[in-house]
Amino acid sequence: MQEEPAWTMGIEEEYLLVERDSGNLITKQPPGLLEKVANLRHGLVARELFSSQIEIGTGVCTNARELRADIGLLRLAVTEAAAEYGMVPIAASAHPFARWLEQEYTDAERYQALTAALQGVSRRMVISGMHVHVGIEDPDLRIDLMDQVAYFLPHLLALSTSSPFWEGRDTGLKSYRLTVGEALPRTGFPEKFESWSDFKRHVDVLVKAGIIEDSTMIWWHIRPSERYPTLEMRVTDLPTRMEDTIALACMYVCLLRMLWRLKLENRRWRSYANFLLSENLWRAERYGVNGELMDFGKGVLVPFGDLLEELIELVQPDAEALDCVEEIEHTRTICRRGTSADRQLAVYHGAIAEGATTDEALKAVVDALITDTLAPPRA
Repeated sequence: MQEEPAWTMGIEEEYLLVERDSGNLITKQPPGLLEKVANLRHGLVARELFSSQIEIGTGVCTNARELRADIGLLRLAVTEAAAEYGMVPIAASAHPFARWLEQEYTDAERYQALTAALQGVSRRMVISGMHVHVGIEDPDLRIDLMDQVAYFLPHLLALSTSSPFWEGRDTGLKSYRLTVGEALPRTGFPEKFESWSDFKRHVDVLVKAGIIEDSTMIWWHIRPSERYPTLEMRVTDLPTRMEDTIALACMYVCLLRMLWRLKLENRRWRSYANFLLSENLWRAERYGVNGELMDFGKGVLVPFGDLLEELIELVQPDAEALDCVEEIEHTRTICRRGTSADRQLAVYHGAIAEGATTDEALKAVVDALITDTLAPPRA
């Protein structure tokens, strides 16, 4: 019998830093902030493209409890360090009313090279995401599962949406972040590769030409990591509530394990063309958990809630094996009460209905994001 992968997990979250009183997105990060966070939490913190962002990363976690503990401590560390400067982090993929032209790049060498290459495209990337790494030691298995799990990426996006506003406007989308990110090269769904060597051969074409340094410059919705033996899911928005983050990470690892179980039985999930997967991703961007996705096997649109019930049933054995049944069931709560995007829209339109100005309503959205970002973890 094939040896089971480790299924270890790690999460990266990119927070936006706002002024506590005004709710404005900061334009320049105070000197020493990063070091203060690092001192509080063992250095698992890094700069991002813009000075208004800060990225945290968990350690290698073996279960949901460890993941929750790491995320909780990291959010607390960022909050405590930022408070000394009158700032607070928000976990959302876009600030409700910030102007991207006002943001300053970080001075990190990697990002300076990136902005020089991308020019004006990089200016609008004031967006944040959540990335989930799952440990899969066999590189060929990583490639095989990447192709199959791509089918479920729209479902994961729908559960994570947190960017309905852009520069003070209701975009009509639950995830405007992906619309912004699509301007970058080497994005979208990955190509279909036969093996790890096939993947590497294609990447090396760009590396040898001097176009990219390595595969970290490929920003697909999911990619095999070269730095770690992981398959990195990158499609999701950044959930505001920590429990939603944990639930999404657990759903992702359970889907991978489910596909691995099929492989043991000489079965696999049917592969579909990227343009079909992109149609479902668009529907997830537009409608989130309140819409319908295409069931390609049946050839019909199905309410997302019904699809979620199918997913939960599909990964039940894996949730039990990985001790995350409660986390998987929490996705029902997300679907029922809505995502961060739904809450932001409800706060905004509720404030407008009560007579608030547009600016006041948007400030209320930021206040709600602050509250939800700092909500204590479940005991």
